[in-house]
Amino acid sequence: MDWGRILVVAGAAAYLAGCRTIPRGIKAITNFQKERYLGKWYEIARFDFRFEKNMSRVTAEYSTNNDGTIRVKNSGYDTQKYKQKQSIGKAKFVTDEDIAMLKVSFFGPFYAGYNVIAIDDNYQYALVCGKNRDYLWLLSRDKTMPDSIKNKYLAIARNAGFDVSNLLWTQQQ
Repeated sequence: MDWGRILVVAGAAAYLAGCRTIPRGIKAITNFQKERYLGKWYEIARFDFRFEKNMSRVTAEYSTNNDGTIRVKNSGYDTQKYKQKQSIGKAKFVTDEDIAMLKVSFFGPFYAGYNVIAIDDNYQYALVCGKNRDYLWLLSRDKTMPDSIKNKYLAIARNAGFDVSNLLWTQQQ
């Protein structure tokens, strides 16, 4: 038995599992059209996490960088510090640009998963998850989302194993 080869394969598998950008069993949408996704999105709901703690009026704006990556500008109002905050990052497609599986970085070489797992035909509403089931967002081109779309996306998330009772509904006013 070649233990050296086994250790290399096991190490590579562990490394690749650590680099996972989408939860197991979930698929990013295909036939994704990057140009239609660009622009401003309002956060309707999210699983709260430290970078968005105490944030309201959260938006994300996507545009194309000169190198082909996507410029990400996240903005929101910190309700504890009473001030507007923003973060600029970049996103790259993990595989092909027609698969909505990306990785995004706000801190140099460190990337996190950003996966569009549902979107309407008009690119007005989106359901996005991170690398695991601890990250979930409902996004809209408007400050609100129709109940029919919201219920549809909540059902998709629930069926994919997300605990939607943990969603924090973002104040946009």
